[in-house]
Amino acid sequence: MKSSDIVNQLEQRLATIQQQIKDACEKVHRSSEEVALIAVTKQVSAARAQALLDIGVKDLGENRLEGLLEKQDVIKDTANWHFIGNLQTRKVKELIGRIDCLHSLDRLSLAKEVNKRAAKPLDCFVQVNVSGEESKSGITPQEADAFFEQLAAYENVHVVGLMTMAPNTEDESIIRHVFRSLREVRDQISAKNLSYAPCTQLSMGMSNDFEIAIEEGATHIRIGTALAGTEREETE
Repeated sequence: MKSSDIVNQLEQRLATIQQQIKDACEKVHRSSEEVALIAVTKQVSAARAQALLDIGVKDLGENRLEGLLEKQDVIKDTANWHFIGNLQTRKVKELIGRIDCLHSLDRLSLAKEVNKRAAKPLDCFVQVNVSGEESKSGITPQEADAFFEQLAAYENVHVVGLMTMAPNTEDESIIRHVFRSLREVRDQISAKNLSYAPCTQLSMGMSNDFEIAIEEGATHIRIGTALAGTEREETE
């Protein structure tokens, strides 16, 4: 695919998603300005990630340290980098200083390592496994209160909100329940007015369910294939 064709394709996809965001927000009387669009570039090249920045995308998300480092070696433009995947504690030292936000804080040992390696507070989302699926990481909703109390010991961990992933299902009621439940946990934590964890934001919603997530209060949506596409597209 020619570079001009790639740009045209990405522009069309971005326009479609922006309209979907606007429509979802209007349904629940929200402003689309309240929703940050993170383009998840884990399946595409640095060139395609750069093309996304060129058409106005500001936030890029990666779920592998290696993929993030490879892209940052090539991309020189300013971007907000989000790490959205499971993070091994031993890899924190390589990641700190490279990202603006961590979306997968799911255990105290990780918080301890982030606190140790960070030169300044890092914005983090605590990952909550609302659905209870064994394949997903995260604390349980019932563990949230105690987990947040223990985070007070880590001055370089600044919790801006909660993150979750809904089950891969076509049952909208199940998806909506997961997102609504996360919002309720968020409200419970934010009401504590913790200086180190204002916890006002919600990272939830991907390519197949972001409109439902927005209706339930998402402030950050993570869009991969519907926007950036896949590696296969780049070879066609």
